Amino acid sequence: MNKREIWKKLKKQLKANQHLIGVAAGSGLTGRYAEKGGADFILALSSGKFRQMGVSSLAGYLPFSNSNEIVMDFGLKELLPIIKNIPIIFGLMATDPTIDLKSYIALIKEKGFAGINNYPTIGLIDGKYREALEEADISYDKEVEAISIANGLDLFTVAFVFNKTQAIQMTKAGADVICVHFGLTKGGMLGAKYVQTLQSAKNLATEIFEECQKINPNIIKMIYGGPVSKPVDVQFMYNGTDIHGYIGGSVFERIPSEQAILHVTQSFKQTNDIKYEQLIQRIIDGFNTQKEYIDFVKKYISLHYNEEITLHELAGMLGLSRPYLSLLFKTEVGISFRDYLIDYRINRAIEILKEKKVPLTIVSEMVGYPDYAQFSKIFKKRTGMSPKEYVKTNINP
Repeated sequence: MNKREIWKKLKKQLKANQHLIGVAAGSGLTGRYAEKGGADFILALSSGKFRQMGVSSLAGYLPFSNSNEIVMDFGLKELLPIIKNIPIIFGLMATDPTIDLKSYIALIKEKGFAGINNYPTIGLIDGKYREALEEADISYDKEVEAISIANGLDLFTVAFVFNKTQAIQMTKAGADVICVHFGLTKGGMLGAKYVQTLQSAKNLATEIFEECQKINPNIIKMIYGGPVSKPVDVQFMYNGTDIHGYIGGSVFERIPSEQAILHVTQSFKQTNDIKYEQLIQRIIDGFNTQKEYIDFVKKYISLHYNEEITLHELAGMLGLSRPYLSLLFKTEVGISFRDYLIDYRINRAIEILKEKKVPLTIVSEMVGYPDYAQFSKIFKKRTGMSPKEYVKTNINP
């Protein structure tokens, strides 16, 4: 596929209100079934190959192997021969000091890849190590240069960015897709422990895309990684934004493999207790289960308890009706959404009172009750005493 054909196909999807999906693959098996499942393009990344080996994606950043050689090898052997209907994008380590960037990108095109993506990216590295790399001219600027060269060679380009400055650079360099990279994907057995919250990720993406839009109104806007690891997370990111799509690696390759292999192996070990077909169905359904919806609501409350929260708003985020979410929450949790929210806020207020000396009116606002009279009334109903009495009895006896 040439760049014009790719653009035409992706824009057709967007006009039909279909969000775009990119799959970062490390094997022909992943690529084949991602294509069958409706993926719009494949990213061939060295970290994908390491995932297939059962190790962390971060191995793609360490000197175990040459990243570009890995991608070229499995891309030519496993992806290009079997994937014919969607573009394959080469994950290029543009900062490799042993290659001539322009010549290597020309080689990528000659071998049949439809475009490039800046990965492994220096954007995931910070601190003193990042400073040392920059001093050695191993910098994000090299990645911007690679996107510009590829654009000049009529290759389709997918740019990972981490902030507004990088997004502006990549947009000006001619990137076709700006993908906000939120960091390593959580979930599964190899996921990163620290991730951004969904709301902060959404805010970051919105700010970055606003800048891109000013330069190129036709830019394709996508997101990757971090806290976005389930369909419900992606839907949350789409709601109220003009994000065009999602790119995933671990969520399509590592996490499903971990779950399927683990549980299927257990099913054969315990053939008298577990029916294989039922088990597979539970695995398939497990990516959008009722529990996941409720976990999302609980997580949202834990992050936004000090703001106005309504069940109607949350139902809209999840694409559910308010009555259904209300029934689902009470069934799963045992109490109503309203009672859960009140209990959470009052318990948090008690924690604040125990931690520090804060005026009660401020505590009231901190837990989502700008009206102190309302807070005092609810507090007394839950604890049997007013906030003042509680402090006097339990904090300053």
